[in-house]
Amino acid sequence: MADQQVYPQAPANGYAKVDVESQSAELRRKKRIKCFAYIAAFAVFQTIIILVFALTVMRIKTPDVKLGTVTVETINVGTAASPSFSMRLIAEVTVKNKNFGHYKFDESTATFSYGGMKVGEALIPKGRAKARKTRRMTIVVDVNSTGLSGNSNLSNEISRGMLTLSSHTKLSGKVTLMKVMKKRKTAEMNCTMIVNVTSRSIQNLNCE
Repeated sequence: MADQQVYPQAPANGYAKVDVESQSAELRRKKRIKCFAYIAAFAVFQTIIILVFALTVMRIKTPDVKLGTVTVETINVGTAASPSFSMRLIAEVTVKNKNFGHYKFDESTATFSYGGMKVGEALIPKGRAKARKTRRMTIVVDVNSTGLSGNSNLSNEISRGMLTLSSHTKLSGKVTLMKVMKKRKTAEMNCTMIVNVTSRSIQNLNCE
């Protein structure tokens, strides 16, 4: 009996090949979708970072200036019948810079008043407050009632041993970010305080 030659059977149809190609195409599609999702997530993340950077680092705020402490070095006070006063105050001026760039300010003056009338002033030298730091400066001011005339409240306050003073200053300067961006900012201070004549101390120091 002659040997019979066996031939491999051909697939009944082309479905097997089509299935493989379909699975490969589906896999590529899923990879593309995943890639696009990663790109979109990265873009959203970058946008959030830029917004946070713009709202925090790049936002320039006005520095805060105020009197930190005030001490009485010398004081002389008249009587209720002949009201007068003269004193020397040692004050600490603080400049709080909340920005991410330094604040360079010009020379200025701190004015002290009694009843709305100037009774003394002190020079605030020009300087620089570093980024996110507080600059502290000490000033000496001589205060006296020489320029006051006919202030009826002075006699009453001397009788009580309490003198009410106010202080004002304005600092003008520039905030510099990354050595490129510069913006002028003016910081203003208004403070009130009570001088206790008996204890020679400052009470109720309040700054805005």
